[in-house]
Amino acid sequence: MALALLAGCNTPPRVPAPVESRNVGGRTATPAPAPVAAPAPDVSAVSPSAKVMPGAENAGKPGFYTVQRGDTLTRIALDHGQSWRDVASWNNLSNANLIEVGQVLRVAPPNAITESSGVVVQPMGPVTQAAPKPLPQAQTPPTQAAPDQGFAFSWPANGQVIGNFDEVKNKGLDIAGQAGDPILAAADGQVVYAGAGLRGYGNLIILKHNNTFLTAYAHNQTLLVKEDQQVRKGQKIAEMGKTDADRVKLHFEIRRQGKPVDPAKFLPAR
Repeated sequence: MALALLAGCNTPPRVPAPVESRNVGGRTATPAPAPVAAPAPDVSAVSPSAKVMPGAENAGKPGFYTVQRGDTLTRIALDHGQSWRDVASWNNLSNANLIEVGQVLRVAPPNAITESSGVVVQPMGPVTQAAPKPLPQAQTPPTQAAPDQGFAFSWPANGQVIGNFDEVKNKGLDIAGQAGDPILAAADGQVVYAGAGLRGYGNLIILKHNNTFLTAYAHNQTLLVKEDQQVRKGQKIAEMGKTDADRVKLHFEIRRQGKPVDPAKFLPAR
């Protein structure tokens, strides 16, 4: 009797009801499991390609440049005939060393860029009757002076030319000499770069002469001028060296609107 009472006091553990299988049409059917909700998408994982780069709305427009891999602001400015400081200012760059691939930069002065079609439509005034004007006589058009006329460069060093201009392999002239030989400004201008931040040029000076021409003086041993300084034609601006070069030499470039041109065509015969 005692054992029976003890057995009655012990409540058996609850177990889940067995899944009921029903015979439907000779087949055993088991109820389908409850649907499992799909996980919410991870909104933090955004594709980098979806990022809108600064200035993207100006891509392809005249006076703008899309940054490529390996670019620096100094090289971009040199290739477009500008001062890197101006390019940084036009694009509100607080740190000139922070530019991104795909970023679109303004590389021409704001007032020099025509962002529309450039077609000006004059308003029509009242229609009046007027006698037709006689056709003008054929005249010989006046000869226009080339933009390079009246601007003369002088040789920046006295050594022998050991490397001629080549659009692909050598964007200027290489002039031999001894370490410490004077490097002279080829024309009046302003120093828009003085430093060693452009790979392949070593200690470099860039002068801006006007809105058309820049000159570059590379591989110097010593730089004697600073950025924003005004220099005169023939002024000593550096001493020859071999920084980032295989021998002592001056690499000299003339750039017209950012494009390298053959300096031999602009320098006097000697």
